[in-house]
Amino acid sequence: MYDKIYKRAKELEKDTAEFLCDLIRTPSFSGKEKDVIELIKAKMLKEGFDEVTIDGLGNVIGRIGNGKKVIAFDAHIDTVYPGEMSLWNFDPFTPKIEDGKVWGRGSVDQKGGMASMVYAGKLIKELGLNKDYTIYFTGTVMEEDCDGLCWQYIINEDKIKPEMVVLTEPTNMNIYRGHRGRMEIMVKVKGFSCHGSAPERGDNAIYKISRIALEIEKLNEKLASDEFLGKGSVCVTQVFFNSPSQCAVPDAASIQLDRRLTYGETKESAVAEVKESAKLAGYPDAEVEVLMYEEKAFTELIYPTEKYFPTWKIPEDSVYLKDAVFAYKNILNREPKVDKWTFSTNGVAIAGMHGIPCIGLGPGNEVLAHMPNENSPVEHLSECAAVYAGLVYKMNNP
Repeated sequence: MYDKIYKRAKELEKDTAEFLCDLIRTPSFSGKEKDVIELIKAKMLKEGFDEVTIDGLGNVIGRIGNGKKVIAFDAHIDTVYPGEMSLWNFDPFTPKIEDGKVWGRGSVDQKGGMASMVYAGKLIKELGLNKDYTIYFTGTVMEEDCDGLCWQYIINEDKIKPEMVVLTEPTNMNIYRGHRGRMEIMVKVKGFSCHGSAPERGDNAIYKISRIALEIEKLNEKLASDEFLGKGSVCVTQVFFNSPSQCAVPDAASIQLDRRLTYGETKESAVAEVKESAKLAGYPDAEVEVLMYEEKAFTELIYPTEKYFPTWKIPEDSVYLKDAVFAYKNILNREPKVDKWTFSTNGVAIAGMHGIPCIGLGPGNEVLAHMPNENSPVEHLSECAAVYAGLVYKMNNP
């Protein structure tokens, strides 16, 4: 059966690539995904999915099967903006298939995974690979703005809680089993304004926040490390201030921190470390807060969440990992590399918050995510579709 799955996936490779092109030419920035969601819904229905719905946040959810056991495949379908257009060699929303690759914004991060997922569903239906499972295929929104928000909604509001989820973010055809978590933290201090001609009369908030920033730099060198996920990190990413005028001492200042959490680090430990850094700088009264995400979805819904995205990894002896490796080897006749992502994914909610095991496998190289001239190999699309379908077959035939 595995040879049959691979052969059919290769026959559908051109169609899979063309569907990815359709997705690319439909821009879908975070909170503005309506058109591409409708496109995916229509495609799923055309390819024979049993049911396709769009939930209150805007996620498109296709279903195949009606078994008692539940698994899911996920792809976020929002993308970042193209950035400086002069860095692109072509229009990022006019995709092309050239040199064995699909080129365009989102080809890697991560509409390629969506295309492979839909054609995996087609394979599962055509070849009769599923009998025991309800399988959900989710095209999720707002991940680039707030990773995991979509799956918080799916689990808490849609009441879908699979036993395992395959994340189709780019892995360069490796299999991933975890990544670091992250937080967005704001540190605020107050000063006292006065005329800039006599700064000694005031208390300069920028000087205060600068000293804290230097302590944050030192903190980064001391953070914990994990043998698999690597070291935690923290850096100052933005600086803000308030001043009555150009000729006045600033009376308030703040810095925003990007905090990457390795295994064992928590929200509480990370906040405590920042507070200690402020204390070492001489400002124990500095305000430290974890930021909130409260942006509106294209459905007009606001679904607030704290910008704390927990670390996760699954063990090397996980049955789901073993099944994924087995399917990969039997489909592609080669051994996969088992590794981790550098960046963050929807796994922060699925595995990090809710403890649902996740496996990562997706087309394209994550190094090219958010870059100009983004591109993904066409063969990755069919290979991923085949392995996804092969995994379903393996789980139905343990």
